[in-house]
Amino acid sequence: MKDIKILNKSIGFSNKPFIIAEMSGNHNQSLERALEIVEAAARAGADALKIQTYTADTLTLNLDTPDFVISDPESLWGNRSLYDLYNEAYTPWEWHKPIFDRAKELGMIAFSTPFDDTAVDFLEELDVPLYKIASFENTDLPLIKKVASTGKPMIVSTGMATVAELDDLVRTAKEAGCNDLILLKCTSTYPATPENTNISTIPHMRELFNVQVGLSDHTMGTGVAVASVAFGATVIEKHFTLSREDGGVDSVFSMEPEEMRALVVETERAWQAVGNITYGPTQKEKASLKFRRSIYVSKDIKAGEKFTTKNIKIVRPGYGLEPKYFDRILGKVATKEFKKGTPVTFEHIFNDR
Repeated sequence: MKDIKILNKSIGFSNKPFIIAEMSGNHNQSLERALEIVEAAARAGADALKIQTYTADTLTLNLDTPDFVISDPESLWGNRSLYDLYNEAYTPWEWHKPIFDRAKELGMIAFSTPFDDTAVDFLEELDVPLYKIASFENTDLPLIKKVASTGKPMIVSTGMATVAELDDLVRTAKEAGCNDLILLKCTSTYPATPENTNISTIPHMRELFNVQVGLSDHTMGTGVAVASVAFGATVIEKHFTLSREDGGVDSVFSMEPEEMRALVVETERAWQAVGNITYGPTQKEKASLKFRRSIYVSKDIKAGEKFTTKNIKIVRPGYGLEPKYFDRILGKVATKEFKKGTPVTFEHIFNDR
């Protein structure tokens, strides 16, 4: 599967996982804090910084009727109206350029998740290099067509989507002009639990749709993300904040800087470890072959004397014959005198007398 090139970075199996730090609403309505998050993400080693482009009015209606209030008592946002929640969480559009500029100065790719056509048009003015589609929008085919028509790479979270819905999504995106599509396995609960993440879906999804697949991870810690790399995840997205103690709409399930740094390091190690199917010693292992066991003289032997369990032994190092020949050597006659500590080789043996 081909790599996808975005500015100076490539995404694919031949590259370490592409790590996205998702700011979301963790700026807590402070541009200064937003820029600090950008800087912290860069120091942690993230490849990209992502925000979200919407307003409360582009996402929902300003109503407090039951349909527009989060009634789930277990939700982080229970009993809040959608409008009030999105009004608190949105990133002011006039902040986008300074956030993007700072991220680019620090060597990160900066992009966003649009939620309607006006957001796409706005982001095109800022010349973002790629787009993200959120899980709750992965069935919004008109939005997907709009984003795909830009011809830029798309990353789409697949939370809650059925195979049929994903098929619609992929077909729509490709027919509308998207040649570089990445799907992210995602569980749309906040936070998510490892047992509800099912990352074994990643290779299956890749085979079904012939696209790269990554992970949008709402679990705590790094374990799920690191494990996903072994299943072929090429992209990892995590919500990111300066400190969960600072609060904010997404802070509870967001990574802090040291955790993000650990994620960057450990996912790269996992990617390096996956490697290729191989047997036998690697180039690095060849030097260790000498530490295998082999057959050595364990007691001085005179010429013409037979090899027995009293005078040969299987020990380290591995310069003698392999242990599998031990029984065949027993009873053979030494061709010459051997001192204790001599490795036994075939040239030292001739037929039984």
